[in-house]
Amino acid sequence: MTKIRATADDITQVEADAIVVNLFEGVDQPAGATAAVDRALDGAVSSLIRRGEIKGKFGEVGIVHSFGQPPLISAGIVAIAGLGKPEAFDADRIRGVSAEFCRALRKLNCRRIATILHGAGTGGIEPESCAQAITEGALLGLYAFTKYKKPEHEDIAEILLVAREEGLVPLLDAAIDRGRVAAEATNLARDMVNEPANYMTPGRMAETAEALAAEHGLQCKVLDREDMEAMGMGALSGVARGSNQPPKLITLSYKTDASSNSGLGFLGKGITFDSGGISIKPSDGMGEMKSDMAGAAAVIAALVAIARLKPQINVTAVTPVAENLPSGSALRPGDVLRAMNGKTIEVISTDAEGRLILADALCYARKLGLSPLVDVATLTGACRIALGTRYAGLFANDQDLASRILNAAQRTGEGIWRMPLPDEYREQIKSDIADIKNTGERPGAAITAALFLSEFVEDTPWAHMDIAGPAYGNKESGYLLKGATGFGVRTLLELALQEAKSQEVT
Repeated sequence: MTKIRATADDITQVEADAIVVNLFEGVDQPAGATAAVDRALDGAVSSLIRRGEIKGKFGEVGIVHSFGQPPLISAGIVAIAGLGKPEAFDADRIRGVSAEFCRALRKLNCRRIATILHGAGTGGIEPESCAQAITEGALLGLYAFTKYKKPEHEDIAEILLVAREEGLVPLLDAAIDRGRVAAEATNLARDMVNEPANYMTPGRMAETAEALAAEHGLQCKVLDREDMEAMGMGALSGVARGSNQPPKLITLSYKTDASSNSGLGFLGKGITFDSGGISIKPSDGMGEMKSDMAGAAAVIAALVAIARLKPQINVTAVTPVAENLPSGSALRPGDVLRAMNGKTIEVISTDAEGRLILADALCYARKLGLSPLVDVATLTGACRIALGTRYAGLFANDQDLASRILNAAQRTGEGIWRMPLPDEYREQIKSDIADIKNTGERPGAAITAALFLSEFVEDTPWAHMDIAGPAYGNKESGYLLKGATGFGVRTLLELALQEAKSQEVT
């Protein structure tokens, strides 16, 4: 585990394998700490800038081997991190920059690195925000899922965040702790999603949730198939019919007011493997369908982070978990299911299963008295087509809740775009033989999927995050890596923290 802490020192004199300074794009003459390092290296940084070898472009990491020249400079390597254009610089750029220079220095076998607070000077960002962003970027960028293979590089043992003022150190350490919690929770979700589906079964997800609850003081309840059927959860149990892995409904609760059962509700789609069922998917890329439980992983991990930071709020996560497989007992197109609220559903496509399991979960969350509700789901390929791989779609029946989620996402750097929820599209999901059908037409498919879910929330304030695009990546970029991204964890955490603050005010 990489240790991160703050210290007050001169960056040129810190004992480390490498030190990190920075440069904005278009700057010809370094300033601040970068200028101090340049002087210590007899103008080597300025020379590289003039020759165009260091341009300050976002994500660029220039390397100068100083070989350690005390008393001028102690570290053997100097990294100059490119911050990009000044007008585009923000806290999320700090996360990306931190991920890039940490990976670059790990490849150079650096075990102890020291960095200035990128953005705290001419960037105009508060030092604590810089420290939290550096911590998140470093831990997210250094993540690797190595359970089944040997790591390529030995990890960085320690990162020092160097300030000039001793009085800043306690504030920075507190910000580092917040960043660590957010990043470690995100990496927890990544671990769960990156697990092969033969290991991360519905039962294993339930066991994982129970273990996390015991470790972090959360309440955990797991419903089995018999419990679901007794409560009338025909949609969730219907999706699970094709698999020999029994479904689970996992509830994790964090409560600071034990006298109340109400509170913020997070719901996550937990299809541990999605073949499409009888409406089977193409074989190309089907292996990535182990990630169809990314929503469930996100809400479970968010509850762990909330438990660690201990805001004054009640939050409960409800995660319906099942496999969607074809078999002789599997759900068929044309079948009719009955959800927990009594509403009947005609199944048009068995590959539109996520909304079915969430239908019962939403009914259950309402029965628990949770409000508002926020569900997170890799729900539709249509949303991925519409918004690409960096943005989730946000659908909501409550303007104020949508605004709070978008504000939380802006603070965390997770891309979320508000989508329409027009009532006239509801005509597409009317059924001739049931109350509703589970798919509409291809145009607007992400919208009709959200409208389907809205049928099970009634007048409860609710928002739906379709994370089909950003939940799983195919290339490395900043703190986003190949495989599971853990998208949504930090936004849910930030939302809960802000909700707790607003409750304190009222």
